[in-house]
Amino acid sequence: MRSRRVDASVVVAGVCAIAVTAAALTAAQRDAPAAAPSAASVRLVQGKVYVVAPSDPNGSNAALQVGNDGVLLVDTQPAEAAPRVFAAVRTLSLEPIRWIVDTSARPDHMGGNDALIRLGTTPASVGRTRVVAHENVVHRLVANASISRDAWPNDDFFTPDKDFFFNGEAVIVTHMPIAATDGDSIVFFRKSDVIAAGDVFTPGRYPSIDLSAGGSVQGEIDALNTILHIAVPAKYQEAGTYIIPGHGRICDEADVVEYREMVTVVRDRVQDLIRKRSTLEQVKAARPSRDYDPEYTRTGGPSPEAFVELVYRSLTTR
Repeated sequence: MRSRRVDASVVVAGVCAIAVTAAALTAAQRDAPAAAPSAASVRLVQGKVYVVAPSDPNGSNAALQVGNDGVLLVDTQPAEAAPRVFAAVRTLSLEPIRWIVDTSARPDHMGGNDALIRLGTTPASVGRTRVVAHENVVHRLVANASISRDAWPNDDFFTPDKDFFFNGEAVIVTHMPIAATDGDSIVFFRKSDVIAAGDVFTPGRYPSIDLSAGGSVQGEIDALNTILHIAVPAKYQEAGTYIIPGHGRICDEADVVEYREMVTVVRDRVQDLIRKRSTLEQVKAARPSRDYDPEYTRTGGPSPEAFVELVYRSLTTR
């Protein structure tokens, strides 16, 4: 927390800010009765970066960076989780939410944008929250009328990456073309040495590659290789750079290596069957993911058959 000289004006201002926050949170809880108002599970990753775990074990993670400049969120979980995520934010900081980065257009990752902006800003900072995403996220949202316009990014970029300085460290948002979708981004907190990977990396489940939204298995492998290029392990290949996945536990480089190898091996096996002119049904019957199924078959992710079909269609669609 930033040091402040305590005087009467500061005390009065603090009381007013808390009152505004409490009123906003009460209103949000009334509008979203399905959400739990208590603080979410918050865990320090390292440096200034925390992870806000979902109430549902299969739900999405939100990354949180706090400091004197304010609050930055990477992904906001679904809209109904906003009061819970906001309560988690307030356990760490009373500063306004200044930045939100959306790693994709998926509602379970960016659905809480609008509610959290309303909850996390003071009257003086309303309209100043910058919501960053690749322009392909906006293109997908234009085609999806179910997501409120108020939740859309207001600071989209079309270059390979976007960077800015916040809370004493460089924040680098890098576009991962044609990975899980065509709008995925990862976020690297350089001083804290933490990567928020979104759905590009989901340990314990097969990747949810959406071919209709521009995703591909080769793009997924390329994105995982980009994470590995950035991440630096510590002793015995453990710790060092930490990775916050879109779903699941906090990981390090070794976990991403294992995941990349799984996707690559299944891709190569399916590719070999395609070269032998196997049909989709024959490829499924060969079970090219069989030795990985016990580890990666999880609720919330594709089934082995669905993942194999995704790989097959990605490799045969030109």
